[in-house]
Amino acid sequence: MRFLILFTFLISNVLADDLPKIKNIVIHKDLKTYDNVIFLDQNDQKINIKDFNGNLILLNFWATWCEPCKEEMPSLDRLQNNSELNNIKIFPINISQESLKKINDFFKDLNIEYLEPYYDAPTTLAKALSLRGVPTSILFNTEGKEFARIIGSIDFDDLEFIEWLKNYN
Repeated sequence: MRFLILFTFLISNVLADDLPKIKNIVIHKDLKTYDNVIFLDQNDQKINIKDFNGNLILLNFWATWCEPCKEEMPSLDRLQNNSELNNIKIFPINISQESLKKINDFFKDLNIEYLEPYYDAPTTLAKALSLRGVPTSILFNTEGKEFARIIGSIDFDDLEFIEWLKNYN
């Protein structure tokens, strides 16, 4: 009996170590599949993540009035440029009904170099994905299936997060 208890304890500790200790991240046991994950670029052209199968996709939902969004955006920009994650495509999707100028000024003020803003007005995609607030980031594997969500802000420069993300790259 003691052996069984010890074995269970050791196995649970080993399995727990496989999960990242990153705040605000929810890893799905069962991958989520969606028929259409579509949003708009600055020219009102539809973008479908199915066109990017084979890439690790990160959709980051944000708004200019959101202070945590403002805080995490520079590290998200650096993540897009991370040479260790050359297969990642990040789409920062604005969910507010703000002008292009205000959104572009937001990026300019934060010195965002490697990302361009996308749009989900009138929050059709946010509703379809059951978003509850911003910032929220949704991660899709190379087959276009959702495997994790980051609810709230994080530091995308966090080395543990980057190492964990490499497993899906």
